[in-house]
Amino acid sequence: MNSKKPLTAETISLDLKGATKEEILSEMVDLLMASGHIRERDAVLKAVSDREKRMSTGMQNGIAIPHGKTDSVDCLVAALGIKRGGVDFGALDGQPSNIFVMTVSPDSRTGPHIQFLAEISRPLNDAAVRSKLLAAASREEVLHLLIG
Repeated sequence: MNSKKPLTAETISLDLKGATKEEILSEMVDLLMASGHIRERDAVLKAVSDREKRMSTGMQNGIAIPHGKTDSVDCLVAALGIKRGGVDFGALDGQPSNIFVMTVSPDSRTGPHIQFLAEISRPLNDAAVRSKLLAAASREEVLHLLIG
């Protein structure tokens, strides 16, 4: 099974509007909610926000991977958002984050979450792929860059 399947065109935003970490998290949860992937918006936002308060998920190279666990989802769901110009996400390298990959999984499951993050990280480690993501003109182009 391809563990990248949780990411679909409908859960991708090429133009996040948020100017703060909290606004980005809320916007990405709204994207999952609008696609019908989650049952309780507030429970998902709380799970992701609580995890973020424990330790920032801002990585390096402009990437942040906010995530949470809640029984408001039946299986692993994912969203990807692009914020041109970036937002301070408390990244390890001190740089703004502009590529966000959010995952939400059920409390009782750990395997799919870790496998998805491992697979999605491979293309994101490539500077050329990151540049193409930031310049992508369609959600389908983003999927092609990450999934092939």
